Amino acid sequence: MQFSPTNGDFTFVSSTEAEELSGTISAPDIKLNMSSDSGKDPYATAFLRQRGYGWLLEVEEDDGEESKPLLEELDIDLKDIYYKIRCVLMPMPSLGYNRQVVRDNPDFWGPLAVVLLFSMISIYGQFRVVSWIVTIWIFGSLTIFLLARVLGGEVSYGQVLGVIGYSLLPLIVIAPLLLVIGGFEMVSTLIKLFGVFWAAYSAASLLVGDEFKTKKPLLIYPIFLLYIYFLSLYTGV
Repeated sequence: MQFSPTNGDFTFVSSTEAEELSGTISAPDIKLNMSSDSGKDPYATAFLRQRGYGWLLEVEEDDGEESKPLLEELDIDLKDIYYKIRCVLMPMPSLGYNRQVVRDNPDFWGPLAVVLLFSMISIYGQFRVVSWIVTIWIFGSLTIFLLARVLGGEVSYGQVLGVIGYSLLPLIVIAPLLLVIGGFEMVSTLIKLFGVFWAAYSAASLLVGDEFKTKKPLLIYPIFLLYIYFLSLYTGV
């Protein structure tokens, strides 16, 4: 059965007489990619790079490294500092400490902590000398360094700075004793001399090596005077 077309363009066929029609309609694949791979299009990439916008195609990759602890970031080794403190406070070779590590492996934070601790103790005596203690530590160490190099010593400024700073520990140890027996002038003087000799010996035994030979007193004497001056800043004498 056929139906006459209404507009002359189509012919309608009854489904009962028509053959069975089957098939598929295919369409071109259309992909929408909003990821960073769109930058791989050579035309778009070339266009952006020519216009100076190539940085838009760069992807910052996460290295995945975990953040380091603060002490490790600042290069602070508490065990190493504690060992060096024991080496300075117990300078006798018979105790078996490797005291050369104070000189051969210098650090900054340990001596700085010792100098600041000595400065805090000195506040009890004279508040105005606190800044001077840090200044004398820096420039006093520089003087010892220059003198050591002139005399033929093989030391660096960092080594001298660390040794001089750590060797202030004996003066910190005797400071509480001076507060207790300050009324006994004779005993107080002996403790002061003991502390200065202790500090000077600890520093000189590390800085004054065999390379100085007969010139050792020329370096030991300035070190001794430096610690006398440190003590005078604490006592005010």
